[in-house]
Amino acid sequence: MSPNDRLFKVFLFSATVLTFLVGVPISLHAQDFPTKPITLYCGFAAGATTDLVARALAGGAEKLFGVPVVVETKAGGSSTVAAGLVATKKPDGYTLAVVSSGAIKRLPDLIKVTYDPMKDFTLIGQYSAYPAGLVVHGESPIKNVAEFIAYAKAHPGLTYGSSGINSHQGLSIQLFAQCKGLQLKEIPYKGGAESVTAMLGKHTDFLCGSGSHYPYVQQGQLRLLVVNQTDKRDPNYPDVPTLKELGCTDVPPDTLIVIGPKGMPDSVANKLVNIFKTVADGVEFQQVLEQIKCPYAFMTREQLEKAMASEYDWYKEYHKKTGAKKSF
Repeated sequence: MSPNDRLFKVFLFSATVLTFLVGVPISLHAQDFPTKPITLYCGFAAGATTDLVARALAGGAEKLFGVPVVVETKAGGSSTVAAGLVATKKPDGYTLAVVSSGAIKRLPDLIKVTYDPMKDFTLIGQYSAYPAGLVVHGESPIKNVAEFIAYAKAHPGLTYGSSGINSHQGLSIQLFAQCKGLQLKEIPYKGGAESVTAMLGKHTDFLCGSGSHYPYVQQGQLRLLVVNQTDKRDPNYPDVPTLKELGCTDVPPDTLIVIGPKGMPDSVANKLVNIFKTVADGVEFQQVLEQIKCPYAFMTREQLEKAMASEYDWYKEYHKKTGAKKSF
């Protein structure tokens, strides 16, 4: 054997050993995960529907993981800010976010974002959907949607609060306005809780609710006139029609999803899925959903990946048809 052959074999053996030594910690890390606190960004302001769901997931998960799961508010851009932050983190499972599905399937086609929605994330799962609806103040003389349409036509420029710029719920109201020939003005807030506060204070004429409105509807402080992003009437309010029943186009439902950075090991991602699914199926989490009237709408990783890709294409085609242009 020549000296060069011996040198090559030594190099090959060393490379094999190095690869094994590097791979072992990664494997062990995935098996032992988690060993330190997990950060869960929330894409909307404190007190909003997304925040309540994020904290319910975190509270249940930390009991099962045995480590703290800390919720950090990263509101802005209808949760695109939180999504953008997650995309820059290590794919080790320790930084996640609860965001609106619109941050993945719709908004990147409308506004400038710092990520590729189809490539930069590990989708962990979907756990609920936003119960959107058109709401007026409880003291308003408007009792139903027919009276609202008549009033809006007689008073062009009515203002409505939304949970953020380019929010899913805001788009539903825009479609409603186009359908019925109304002139309405959107006032975007950082989250549903802020928009509800503004409505209660009569700073806006009406509200496109995203879940935070429901407790106030139950208390009679707000009145629900239309439900949107759904094919079914709310059984608690059977006299309130859906947007589609009014003959208007509606959008696919906006949902609450958990995401992480791309490249997360399957062993880590699947452990997160299993833990969050266990929490979501539990009594405490279901009670939170009932309190805020959010439907349970679970999807696995595979189902969510398929849905996001399909609805991303739907929105691109819709934006093309309507002439929507991307803002920078």
